[in-house]
Amino acid sequence: MNLQSFLDSIYFENSTKNYLLSLAIILLGILFKRIISKYFSHLLYRFFGKKEQSVGLEKFDSLMMKPLGLFIMLVVLYLASTNLQIPSSWNWVPSSEFGVRMIVSRLFAVSWIISIFWIVLRFIDFIGLILKHRALKTDNKMDDQLIPFAIDLLKVVLIVLVVLTVLSSVFEVNVTAMAAGLGIGGIAIAMASKESLENLLGSFTIFFDRPFTVGDAITAGGVTGVVEKVGFRSTRVRTFDKSMVTVPNKNMVNAELDNLGARPVRRVRFFIGLTYDSSIDQIKNIVSDIQKMIDEHPNTNQDGRVRFQEFSSSSLDILVMYFVASPTWDDLIDVRQDVNYRIIEIVNKHKASFAFPSTSIYLEKDATKLPS
Repeated sequence: MNLQSFLDSIYFENSTKNYLLSLAIILLGILFKRIISKYFSHLLYRFFGKKEQSVGLEKFDSLMMKPLGLFIMLVVLYLASTNLQIPSSWNWVPSSEFGVRMIVSRLFAVSWIISIFWIVLRFIDFIGLILKHRALKTDNKMDDQLIPFAIDLLKVVLIVLVVLTVLSSVFEVNVTAMAAGLGIGGIAIAMASKESLENLLGSFTIFFDRPFTVGDAITAGGVTGVVEKVGFRSTRVRTFDKSMVTVPNKNMVNAELDNLGARPVRRVRFFIGLTYDSSIDQIKNIVSDIQKMIDEHPNTNQDGRVRFQEFSSSSLDILVMYFVASPTWDDLIDVRQDVNYRIIEIVNKHKASFAFPSTSIYLEKDATKLPS
């Protein structure tokens, strides 16, 4: 048997040549999928993202490679399948009737639609990255909060369009009649998803009422941290110990919320205890010097108060209260550290000592002698 007769030999109503050609198309598609995907990614970037250098081609490629790869493999499978025909002896019904052909053709059509919409979703992500980068350059924090929300909203709308497109185009469902028939069912679904609707309304309340914005330090209920994102259902708060807490939006709206970022100043209040052997002059001088130091500190205002307040069980307590002229957490802890160092220097300067919990025991000698 020569090569030509081998290629012309028929198996299941298809020649060996067609089988080999289809197999070659699939193998070439697998081998060159990444190269072709990168080429088309660069082509799309040249048309849509070349003028925007803030995100860059590398990030655009990382977003587009997978959906483009799926799209290219679907094209490869379609080209490979055009060289083959289904044997008539299998008695498969046409694709217009329920059977294997209908299932395969509809799955393929759904895959086509999903791959195209996946590319669109990734392009929306790319636009979101550009807008977020631009928002970081502005002083207004509202755009930092609004852009992720708008991107998520656009994705939800797109996913709904995908579902409707699949139902109407692939499965030939009358979407209008289906929507009309969901009247009572829609009410039942709305009742079942009551909390989800409350959280969604809570997200709109947050945007319009603006009790906080992304980047603000807040305390809501038992959670204290920095707001990182406001979504449809929940708000993500990064606590100061770096854990991520997800709070439902309805709780953010209903709970008492303290926006620490909206404070013009941050208050610091504590006591320092001196030992009981400290003299009155030492205490007066220490109080006076700490008050002066706080008043003259470049990062505090003039509302600080330093007063001798308490006779506690093991110390003479001095109240130290001042306000850091910044709402940010980093400035607060830096100023507290600096003030604490200076207080130690002042106490040592006046040769006084810090007290610590202690107990004094006094023994009295009984004048009455015990009988021998």
